[in-house]
Amino acid sequence: MEYTRFGKTGLRVSKLGLGGAPIGGGFGEIDEAEIDRLVHEAIDLGINFIDTAPLYGSGKSEERIGRALSGGKREQVVLATKAVRCDLSYGYASTIDSVEQSLKRLRTDRIDLLQIHDVEKQPFETIVNETIPALRKLRDDGKIRFIGVTTRDLDLLKRYMLLDEFDAIQFYARYMLVDFSAEREILPLAREKDIAVVSGSIMGMGVLADDPAEFIDEGTIRAGRERMDKLRFLSGGRKGGLVEPGMRFSFGNPDIHVSLTGTIRADILRRNASYCDGAGLRPEDERRVRELFAGYPSLFA
Repeated sequence: MEYTRFGKTGLRVSKLGLGGAPIGGGFGEIDEAEIDRLVHEAIDLGINFIDTAPLYGSGKSEERIGRALSGGKREQVVLATKAVRCDLSYGYASTIDSVEQSLKRLRTDRIDLLQIHDVEKQPFETIVNETIPALRKLRDDGKIRFIGVTTRDLDLLKRYMLLDEFDAIQFYARYMLVDFSAEREILPLAREKDIAVVSGSIMGMGVLADDPAEFIDEGTIRAGRERMDKLRFLSGGRKGGLVEPGMRFSFGNPDIHVSLTGTIRADILRRNASYCDGAGLRPEDERRVRELFAGYPSLFA
């Protein structure tokens, strides 16, 4: 397992993190005992960054991760979650309550990284005037250590980064083989400000693994497959053949500190962990990828 410094937090994190969305149950049936084993195996593989949110399974992901980490394993991980759920208020009191409820579900007295979830769904003024002050209070009280922000909207993300309030950012489907739009402005700005970067959905919500999520529209799937056709030199035509090159592409960027893998299957977890060994794409392959998709619009609007 490869590790890196998590921006100005100074934390040492694995470049592969465990994403908690599937653990919430939104992608299929869950075997409770298997989730415990999955989290334990992730730790045994050297993964020390776990990311979840109250939104995932309406708190079920946090509950399951909290249970799996009980009994001493909590101290072995950097634990990240989010506030608030996008269907609830991001006001001061509701933000405080969201974090208090997360602490209970996660069975911990502190959260290492608390991220404001999907800020594109809330007014900027609410985030600035209520959500951020609430998180500052929680940080002062020792209930959270560091503050982050998440969104797929890169222009909005840049606006938040310029506030100089955040230790970390998270985006998804914005740095992958067929769409590396995050490196135009976001990654250089994060490097300049020493902000930690978490990248989610590096397989394009399953599109690059030939297993698109059910909610992806047909137009996006077709566009993704057209781009994938240009990458046959990486995949060899195999089904799911872009998983390894896609993950190595992300791991190979020093400005991305954690790339998330979301799964409830131990075999997939082990496979993805095997790619986090310090070897990115071959330089000639990466050059070809960049030449192919330079200037392409984002795959996901």
